[in-house]
Order: sequence, then structure tokens, then C-alpha cells
Amino acid sequence: MSATGPASHAPRRRKFLVVVDKSPECRKALRFASRRAQHTGGIVSLLTVVVPADFQHWRSVEDAMRDEAMQEAEKMLYDAARDVNQVAGLYPEFIILEGNPREVLMGLLGQDPDISILVLGAGTSREGPGPLVSLVAQHSQQAYPIPVTIVPGGLSDELIDALA
Repeated sequence: MSATGPASHAPRRRKFLVVVDKSPECRKALRFASRRAQHTGGIVSLLTVVVPADFQHWRSVEDAMRDEAMQEAEKMLYDAARDVNQVAGLYPEFIILEGNPREVLMGLLGQDPDISILVLGAGTSREGPGPLVSLVAQHSQQAYPIPVTIVPGGLSDELIDALA
């Protein structure tokens, strides 16, 4: 077979995408995705979306705000990656993108066919399940191209491990 023939295609590993933010429910989604990837031979992909600063008066201030947001995004990803490694012994993929979170997420899902499942954590506060879960629910008529797993924020680590 040639290098471009069917025999050269390695099996693709399923990616479990987690949108990393500062919410407590994010840790639940990370744990679930880590355990699922561990049990299925998959990959955990960590996405952080940096919303561009809308500060057009001074370019240097806007650049400084962007640099600070990127540094914060990198720190969140490193912290999340440490959790993934401690839970499942895996090294996740990092993705930092800029823009509107929903547009960025939909664009990424369209570009990376290996992403099989979007894993979100649902908050337990009175304000609702959280911005990402609410976003998914609001746009249900514009279906996501992959399954979305929503992990209840009230689950214990032990129960998440058993379910994953």
C-alpha cells in the first residue's frame, strides 16, 4: 500500500473536550473526562477561550490586557492539566483561542473531527447550571455536531469515577 492508502491510517483516538474556566463545576467535568479518556484510551483536550478586550483608546493598554488574559488562560490550563495527570496519568492537549466563546467552540468542533464528546460541568448554585450549560441549552435548535455530556456539580469524586 502507498503512504496515502487506507493501510497508513492509524486509528484515531477519541478526544474529550473540556472548556476550562474558573468555575467549580469545571473540576467535575475535568475529572469525568479524565476518567473516560483513561478507560477508553482517549485524549483529554482542554480549551480556554480568551474574550478580546474592547479597549480601543490606547493600543498599549489593550495589548497589556491581552497579554494578561493569555497568561491567566495558560495558568488555568496548566492547573487543569495537573489535575488530569493526577487523576488519570494523562497529558492533555492545550487549546487557547480568542473570540466569542460559542463561536470559538463551534469553530473548533468543525475543525477537529477527533473531538468526540464535549464534557461540561453543571453548577449547583441558585443562579443556574452555569454559563456554558445554559449556552448549550439556549442553542438547542442549533445542535452541536457531537454528544454533550453534562456532569452534575453535586456528584462526589467517587461517584464520577464509578460513572466514567
